Amino acid sequence: MSITAVIVQARMASTRLPGKVLLPLAGHTVLWHTLTRSAAITGADIVCCAIPDDDECAPIAEEAKRVGAVVTRGSETDVLARYLDAATEIGADVIMRVTSDCPVIDPLVCADILNARAEANADYACNNMPRRWPHGLDCEAFTLTALQRAADAADRLGDHEHVTPWLRRDESVSRLHVPGPDAALAHHRWTLDFPEDYRFFEALFEHIPSPPHIARFDEILTAVEAHPEISALNAHCHPAAA
Repeated sequence: MSITAVIVQARMASTRLPGKVLLPLAGHTVLWHTLTRSAAITGADIVCCAIPDDDECAPIAEEAKRVGAVVTRGSETDVLARYLDAATEIGADVIMRVTSDCPVIDPLVCADILNARAEANADYACNNMPRRWPHGLDCEAFTLTALQRAADAADRLGDHEHVTPWLRRDESVSRLHVPGPDAALAHHRWTLDFPEDYRFFEALFEHIPSPPHIARFDEILTAVEAHPEISALNAHCHPAAA
């Protein structure tokens, strides 16, 4: 039986906003939102939180377990290896990559990526080549075999820091892009990297239904379009790795 795992990478260290995944948001932690939404993805059999193997990340491990995720540990700097170790440890055949700084990741958008990859039998599928969704709804799905190939062949520092660059560029990889609704939406920033992003989320959650309701993409878009002052809080920030 094939196992599909959502692997969420998380760590305490962050240059701009240390400990950001444990910040409170609408009565829970940022990590709670990401893991809870990941567990709601149709087709996902297991949710795993892959963290660095150091004592500093113990609070993340405790929170992830409390939410119901499996916790694995690996390299802090070689996130590609951390993903491969996690996938191998939990016996995953297909992996969906989600980052812990995306607390409004949409389970239905993620399920579409999983389904599209499976139907096409592709090595890799994503929804941001090119970007047509708000930054923060990004997700990728790939096979364990493809991930192993990437770990064996990737020879650039960025390949190991960001997991999938090799899969996104190598000609031997069969890739699939699932287009989003409108390229004009790509300017929206729904991810947590800067303090301004945190203020954005605090304001956003005042205008969307509270958990356990999982607000979908269209609900969030309606809220930010009705209240442009929310998006103005982090409009000057630029997407970057944490």
